[in-house]
Amino acid sequence: MPSFDEVLKEAGEFGRFQKRVFFLLCQTGIIFSFLFASVVFLGQAPHNYWCRIPGAVELSERCGWTLEEEQNITVLPLHLENGSSSGECERLDVVWDASVSCASPLARYGNHSTGNLPLAACHDNWVYKQPHSSIVSEYNLVCGNAWMLDLSQAILNLGFLAGAFTLGYAADRYGRILIYLLSCLGAGICGIIVAFAPNFTVFLIFRFLQGVFGKGTWMTCYVIVTEIVGSDQRIIGIVIQIFFTLGIMILPGIAYLVPTWQGIQLAISLPNFLFLLYYWAVPESPRWLLTRKKGEKALKIMHNIAKHNGKYLSPHYSEITISNEEVSNPSFLDLVRTPRMRRNTLILMYAWFTSALTYQGLVMRLGIVGGNLYLAFFISGAVELPAALLILVTIDRIGRRLPFGISNIVAGIACLITAFLPEDIPWLKMTVATLGRLGITMAFEIVYLVNTELYPTTLRNFGVSLCSSLCDLGGIIAPFLLFRLAAIWLELPLIIFSILAVVCGLLVLLLPETKGISLPETVEDVEQLS
Repeated sequence: MPSFDEVLKEAGEFGRFQKRVFFLLCQTGIIFSFLFASVVFLGQAPHNYWCRIPGAVELSERCGWTLEEEQNITVLPLHLENGSSSGECERLDVVWDASVSCASPLARYGNHSTGNLPLAACHDNWVYKQPHSSIVSEYNLVCGNAWMLDLSQAILNLGFLAGAFTLGYAADRYGRILIYLLSCLGAGICGIIVAFAPNFTVFLIFRFLQGVFGKGTWMTCYVIVTEIVGSDQRIIGIVIQIFFTLGIMILPGIAYLVPTWQGIQLAISLPNFLFLLYYWAVPESPRWLLTRKKGEKALKIMHNIAKHNGKYLSPHYSEITISNEEVSNPSFLDLVRTPRMRRNTLILMYAWFTSALTYQGLVMRLGIVGGNLYLAFFISGAVELPAALLILVTIDRIGRRLPFGISNIVAGIACLITAFLPEDIPWLKMTVATLGRLGITMAFEIVYLVNTELYPTTLRNFGVSLCSSLCDLGGIIAPFLLFRLAAIWLELPLIIFSILAVVCGLLVLLLPETKGISLPETVEDVEQLS
């Protein structure tokens, strides 16, 4: 009986059928990038807000004040007499009632200058010029509550982490396309609930769930694409990353055109429902079907692929070799039971963690530069495009391992040099830091491809999901590591990033080269890779 790869060569390794499926699934990368980076625009800090004195609403109505007049009467005296106070996080500790005069509401406190009046911390009585422009103004995530905005992003990353474990496991057990479609449905429904969440608790719960389902769409679409093409075409996994970058570049345009955070949230969530149409366009992975002893269904799909590619399968292709490996529900022990699987798993987990930690750390370091947020965000996405192009140029000529190692080492050295460059040549510091960003972006994109190629079909989705969960852990830790260490010494985070990246670059050189090799079907195949 022929092997799956022999049948795939006959049916076409990257014909019209695979190109269509590839293009359709690539759109998932755009929508996932919206979710990944949306907090930048959903959580924009309000430009003009102040803390309202109790009773000010009734007094404003009685006196006919506009919001500007109320702000001038209540906040301006506070600012003039207490120069350190802007009226955003504290207010005069007074209460206005029906006896207060419209002409001079503070006259009753005439025995004291305004500056000597006691101040009170503001808790829930803020006034915003644009009350629904972001989740910050919607849920009062200012002053003492500002940390809750960071919590919302940590919760999303926690959702990614949970999705990697649960849906990665489910896709290996119940099928790639089923879990992909359920994830798209879940991400769309949760996104709508997030947009209309009545309070911050509901917002967090469904943002977590949207993270779970969002990770499910991203991981399963990546695995489906990799499993239906020949070994020479698997670099299309890198092209999917280009669509992620395109999403990063499109997002600021959406945020610029849509004035409210609810509108932005709906715009980035509703497209998930369009992906449900893929039920009629994208088949189940025939590789996965073979591992579940469903050879007839796999062969039927292969005949369909051949037909769309203008090819014809020979009559003797009535059966395809099915893996002799006993099918079982995957577990972490399967990934570390044999020597080379164990080595690959541990190195890949470290590579995912380092890539995410360094990437997000450098983005946060370079991203807060002031000026036009929309333009700055667009440019930061554009910087990532050369990374994918460099990979496409080198990966089929040189292989996977060398670009993977060098990109990590270059990122590490660039971080180290940036840390010790003097502040009086900012252009050079920025250039070298950008080189580090380019290097770690390359490493981040290559790890997806290498991770997929180093696991057998029976464990591939679970292995990729488990290892990439370390990426989400790195994303949760990155802001804390950056800001805590920067408080000790501004450049200390760069030293840590440098050490992590260089060590990673050396470790990945111990992985086997997978250029031009068929995807392993069993653990024995992985053990034979050198």
